[in-house]
Amino acid sequence: MENLIDDEDINRAWENIKENIITSAKESLGLQELKQHKPWFDEECLGFLDQRKQAKMQWIHDPSRRNVDNLNNVGRDASRHFRNKKKAYLKAKIEELETNSRIKNIRDLHRGVNDFKKDYQPRINIVKDDKGDLVADSHSILARWRNYFSQILNVHGVNDVRQTGIHTAEPLVPEPSAFEVELAIEKLKSQKSPGIDQIPAGGKTIRCKIHKLIISIWNKKELPEEWKESIIVPIYKKGGNTDCSNYTAIAVLPTTCKILSNILLSRLTPYAEEIIGDHQCGFRRSRSTTGIYSAFVKYLRKMGIQ
Repeated sequence: MENLIDDEDINRAWENIKENIITSAKESLGLQELKQHKPWFDEECLGFLDQRKQAKMQWIHDPSRRNVDNLNNVGRDASRHFRNKKKAYLKAKIEELETNSRIKNIRDLHRGVNDFKKDYQPRINIVKDDKGDLVADSHSILARWRNYFSQILNVHGVNDVRQTGIHTAEPLVPEPSAFEVELAIEKLKSQKSPGIDQIPAGGKTIRCKIHKLIISIWNKKELPEEWKESIIVPIYKKGGNTDCSNYTAIAVLPTTCKILSNILLSRLTPYAEEIIGDHQCGFRRSRSTTGIYSAFVKYLRKMGIQ
């Protein structure tokens, strides 16, 4: 990684940096596998869940009396099994909390208490396809979300857009400095989900290497291919939770790409502030639509308009 030079391929340089970050993290911190289910949810519970899902799909396609009884029976068996598993888990956790309280292990005690405070977040295991039919298997659900967000987020007909000349105020824009890179790293919020690079925010030990990489990107006007990809997360708004159109999306960018984005934002903000009028308060620092609404109400009252 010490031999990062200007003529090195951008993608190769980024892969070297990422590999060193991940290797160092694994050696110093270890690798913890993320669990999608509750701790008490094991393979046996997953089998009951699949049986209930299949019974529900049979009832949806054929709402006969036999399928209704089958769905009720499978649902009762699954719920009974889940309750027993959860009871055993909660009993063990309570005993663990009592032990931590008795031995004055405050850190683990607070962690255990916070686990009980987490809100329940239901998961959507069934969505509608583009024809309105329900799909339940994971591959079909993933394909549906991919097609839906591809139609919304991808731009079509770019060639039809008329190109206009843009004149910059500064023909020669200086390269990002090491100080700018340091400030951009400090702006990254910790405890946030990482992007496709799986590198969380935090740390300053390799900021010099990241600075060299950003300068190379700046001069070559080329981004690493991985920086062009993001993780799309659907966020429920309102309406039926099986309809994809009732969701909005956020794109989780690679963490290292956010450093360059923060640098560009800090440079463009002063120019944008000169162009944007005082009437625009949304999405601006130290401003809000509530403030301009209050000022408008005061103006109306001053003019004698109720």
